[in-house]
Amino acid sequence: MADKKKGNAFTNNPLVKAVGTQKIVVLLVIIVLFAFFSIMSPGFRKYPTLVSIFDYSYYISFMAIGVTFCLITGGVDLSIGTGMICYALFGGYLITRQGMPVIVGILGTLLLGLLMGCINGVLVAVLELPPFIATLGTMMVARGFGSIITGGMSVTWPAASSEQGWFRMLFKINKPGLLLPVGFLWVILFVILMSLFLNRTRPGRYIIAIGSNKEATRLSGVNVVKYQALAYILSGVFAGIAGVAYAAVFSSSIAPGSGAGLELDAIAGAIIGGTSMTGGCGSIFGTLLGVFVMSMLKSGLPYIGLQANWQQIITGLVLIVAVLIDIIKEKKKAAM
Repeated sequence: MADKKKGNAFTNNPLVKAVGTQKIVVLLVIIVLFAFFSIMSPGFRKYPTLVSIFDYSYYISFMAIGVTFCLITGGVDLSIGTGMICYALFGGYLITRQGMPVIVGILGTLLLGLLMGCINGVLVAVLELPPFIATLGTMMVARGFGSIITGGMSVTWPAASSEQGWFRMLFKINKPGLLLPVGFLWVILFVILMSLFLNRTRPGRYIIAIGSNKEATRLSGVNVVKYQALAYILSGVFAGIAGVAYAAVFSSSIAPGSGAGLELDAIAGAIIGGTSMTGGCGSIFGTLLGVFVMSMLKSGLPYIGLQANWQQIITGLVLIVAVLIDIIKEKKKAAM
């Protein structure tokens, strides 16, 4: 008797098998969302709206890439949203209050992100604190530190028209008759590099192994403390990169404490893209697709008359649905 093929015509399709069912579904969701918002509001179809979607995607993408490593280990980093704003405030403080060059502000932003990532790594991997509690604590530290260094005042990085405004062109070229979202090239570059790191290098495979079975990985001779800490260090560094992107794209003042909740966009993007909350499974490319779902919602909801409060409700619902789908998927996997 011939064996019956599992699945259906869709899941057995060679393209679907190569790319992944969830990634294909998320890509279809992006197309449906774009079509829906375009039908509901003709203004959504304009080129500046596409640039706006990219603007939101930069900082969310960088945070999501970093937090993907933490999620793969079975942990989470709740400090990235508030931390991103704190790092950008620190960089802006060095530039506007201390009169330092922009490059120093950028380096300061990245180094502070690295420092916070190291602290999270020590708390979670070395001291074995629950990731939720550890990063919730560092989130509060970052919020307080951002307010202290700026005296509770907002900080604005140099405008594009100023001598030190060159850094803004790293993410968006905005001149009369020319509007280019060049920051997407940076996102693609980091997605490729981190995908290779996660799937083709020994540290990346160890991070995945820790999420699959931490004790078995330890017994096999892997230094789980080192590689679990590395996941949080990467998350901190990418939160720093996100801080630079946020400051470069948005010309408005950066206010202390304004990053609360932004970490949920990144976490939701990673989970939507196929990263498991229980660890051991994740994709950087999938995370990017999930981020575009969140960016599409952020840009599109105002076009159908939904204001910030409704946007937060919908973001929360999307996160809940994504986690439920992940739980169902894990239960099916366990039952096989």
